[in-house]
Amino acid sequence: MDSPTDFSAADLHEALRAQLATTAVHAFAAPAAWRSIEFISDLHLQPQLPLTWQSWRQYLQASTADAIFMLGDLFEAWVGDDALDEAGSFEAECAQTLRQASSQRALFFMHGNRDFLVGAQFAQSTGMQLLPDPSCIAFLGQRWLLSHGDALCVEDTEYQRFRAMARSPAWQQQILAQPLDQRRQLAGAMRNQSEARRMREVITADVDTQAALAWLHTAHAPTLIHGHTHRPASHPLDADHQRVVLTDWDTDLEPVRAEVLHMDAAGLQRIALNDYLARPPQPGAC
Repeated sequence: MDSPTDFSAADLHEALRAQLATTAVHAFAAPAAWRSIEFISDLHLQPQLPLTWQSWRQYLQASTADAIFMLGDLFEAWVGDDALDEAGSFEAECAQTLRQASSQRALFFMHGNRDFLVGAQFAQSTGMQLLPDPSCIAFLGQRWLLSHGDALCVEDTEYQRFRAMARSPAWQQQILAQPLDQRRQLAGAMRNQSEARRMREVITADVDTQAALAWLHTAHAPTLIHGHTHRPASHPLDADHQRVVLTDWDTDLEPVRAEVLHMDAAGLQRIALNDYLARPPQPGAC
């Protein structure tokens, strides 16, 4: 199939749906000893939002789950794993926080549209496991499909053209070959462009129902859990399938936004972060 960048907007939508319908789904089973797992996404961690970073750190310390799944856009921007080598860098501080958390429970990371350059060096240094998008986990007798969600927003034509380019190994190699300072400047420019787009009230297209159902049928899963859209809700797709959207996090501004999606034998539960930190779910409580 031709590159998505070669299509008009209308053709691009149909081409993307066709590609997504044939996407391989990574499947794995949770260890039998696991009793609860949790999901977060779209924290957009950055030095300019210190309270959000501190909230994330407190959550990792407080969690009682057997595993935490971070489904993309954990960082506002990731300029390359070599940022870990920069003494006192924000990236190095985040890595230390994750390293401490991974000594207590399993951590999984899935790339988002802001941190797609996270690589094997970062995963190894933190003890996290990188997950392909999409992935399907079998847990407590049911299959759950996990995704960041950006690939499914097929009608966001401008973004999908960028995504096709940015996920290219050649493009990533070209970017990572630039000096670290230049990459930081580039990330800042891209962040400003994204903010300008938001200020123009360009609304990001939502997840495409047809594409989501195709993935769910391939995965033999009734529920898709994803982030990206910053529209937390549960949406029925048909009589047998649904998608559950994670919230973004921002505890630096009012109103505060931060939730944990907790899963155990009782099902799924959205928990506001303040409530979670006051009394996290206890193993065996359900």
